[in-house]
Amino acid sequence: MEVTFGGKYRLEEEIANGGCGTVFLGVHTVAGKEVAIKLEPAVTTKNNTNSPLRQESKIYKTLMGGTGVPWIMWSGRQGDYNVMVIDLLGPSLEDLFKMCNRHFSLKTVLLLADQLISRIEFIHSHSLVHRDIKPANFVMGTGKAAHMVNVIDFGLAKKFRDSRTSNHIPYKQDDYHGVGTSLFAAINTHLGVESSRRDDLESLAYMLIYFLRGTLPWRKIRAPNTPPPPASPTPSNPNPETPIPPQHYNAVSATWDLIRDAKLEAEPLLTVGLPPEFDVLYRYARGLEFDDLPDYEGLRALFRGLAERVEVEYDSVFDWTVPKASGGRGGHGGRTVSEGHGTTGRRFCEACHKRKMGTTGRQEWR
Repeated sequence: MEVTFGGKYRLEEEIANGGCGTVFLGVHTVAGKEVAIKLEPAVTTKNNTNSPLRQESKIYKTLMGGTGVPWIMWSGRQGDYNVMVIDLLGPSLEDLFKMCNRHFSLKTVLLLADQLISRIEFIHSHSLVHRDIKPANFVMGTGKAAHMVNVIDFGLAKKFRDSRTSNHIPYKQDDYHGVGTSLFAAINTHLGVESSRRDDLESLAYMLIYFLRGTLPWRKIRAPNTPPPPASPTPSNPNPETPIPPQHYNAVSATWDLIRDAKLEAEPLLTVGLPPEFDVLYRYARGLEFDDLPDYEGLRALFRGLAERVEVEYDSVFDWTVPKASGGRGGHGGRTVSEGHGTTGRRFCEACHKRKMGTTGRQEWR
């Protein structure tokens, strides 16, 4: 059975699945243009106010038109699903990282850093924090824009300013970890602190270090599915902690806690062996106060200075666009991946993605 959304977008095969919805390949029934169709099961509530996809579509409509933000073609509720139709773009940075044997050259990291800082700055300029900065949420463009980094998945994004007063949201800390992806989440997020601009930058720092090192020290840390057995008293620890009751144990939360501890332990050595600019970015992000405005231009200048020092040209030639040399590392057989995918603020200082899908009940979101 052929299923269409918005009267003109035909559903094809699934291409991604995540906590914030399932993404399918779609095709415009008249123009033949390929699109991405994101679906989430619709929850019957008044005005559908609890729909993450509806909130995400509103954010896309606010940001689209900006450099590196996909266009949204249609969004609404149809049958049992909330639907969002957006541009279909190229591979994610995580996909490309795997294609390049889990290593990016310094040049590619610098080319990416320049654009990534600008994407984050643009999101922040609209009073939003992304809250899930990670390689899978940045995708390359297609065609003539194959060099452009695009930011996607605003399912966890949140306003950091009050819409009525324009004041920064107040500092708040909960007893449990925050949102996002534990591998790249900021330490303050692990501690339950409300996310702000500084945390997107700290996640960016982890991303860039990940690209250069090929991993992060806490990448494979996972808590057991069941709580560990109670510890026996020892001379050095006569009063061990009371074990968590099985009914209160949560493996996901335990993993977040283990990764938090690993991040804190790794801080002194995290950037050892890398150009000092990456340490400056990390420590700058960690040193920002909750409501500080980051110096995005200063950070771009920092990495452009490094590029000049190591004689890197900003020519949009990434590792995945370089033809494979005989006996060389990486590459894609002479065909690039891109071709295949068709005010006042704190200044930066160097010192310092099946249910039945109906075709009725369509409701477009305005």
